[in-house]
Amino acid sequence: MVSTDNAPAPAPDGRAAAPAGTAKRQLPSFLVIGVLSTLFYLGLYVVARQVVDQQAANLIALAVSAVANTAANRRFTFGITGSEGAVRHQLQGAVAFLIGLGLSSGALALLALLAPHASRVVEVAGLIVANGLATVVRFVLLKVWVFRTR
Repeated sequence: MVSTDNAPAPAPDGRAAAPAGTAKRQLPSFLVIGVLSTLFYLGLYVVARQVVDQQAANLIALAVSAVANTAANRRFTFGITGSEGAVRHQLQGAVAFLIGLGLSSGALALLALLAPHASRVVEVAGLIVANGLATVVRFVLLKVWVFRTR
């Protein structure tokens, strides 16, 4: 059956499919959300770093910002509204969070090994690099697995 509206066809398992979208349309939204999420994450990291060690600060900041990032991408990048599937999307987004946590924790551990007395500015610079790598992985996971379009 051909639909005359722009609503997505149901997925084979009966769930509503995400609205169709191309990477070309989705990428600008993803980038804006990514920049805002990174700034939020780095701000949380700097604040948390005043009271806990670098690994704990990273975990706290990344966990909080990852939930917000997944929710924002769900709505604005992939056009999914409503609460249906939100918990599943957050759980799937947790995989991207774990990859990002591995990259950022690894960067901090490497920095602690190579430059144990590095400044906060150097810590943050290392996190920016790790976050950049994690962002590429996150977009691919969100596009092809979490919010896959039909």
